[in-house]
Amino acid sequence: MVKNMTKINASSVSRIEARSEEYGMEMQLDVHTEIYPVHVGEKYRMALAPSLNLDGTAVTSYFPEGGSKSLADKFEYVMHGLLYKMSEDASGSNAKVVVYMSFGGLQLMLKGDPVNMGNFKLDQRLFLLMRKM
Repeated sequence: MVKNMTKINASSVSRIEARSEEYGMEMQLDVHTEIYPVHVGEKYRMALAPSLNLDGTAVTSYFPEGGSKSLADKFEYVMHGLLYKMSEDASGSNAKVVVYMSFGGLQLMLKGDPVNMGNFKLDQRLFLLMRKM
């Protein structure tokens, strides 16, 4: 659920703060709100995936050939980016892993339990997918 939202610039980008109900992860995400409006208090499903292909094979094009189905068909907002930094946050009672991704200048910070963050790798390219619940 979106807990907070701050405008980054005058017109089009907002930074949302949210917490995962399922995994307890904390997130800050820049969203182009002229393209995909988000509102405080609303719930969204968010996923990170290395491929848009339903079978998990590598993406060779951003536009599926032959009109084939893709993971993007199940979501409303999709961005492609790079995981550029990983760190550990030991400031609380439990250590957390923090990952940072850039989607063409829009940023994501995701903080969670090391068990849930174990599949992330530095310089990994991922798709971020969102839809309103």
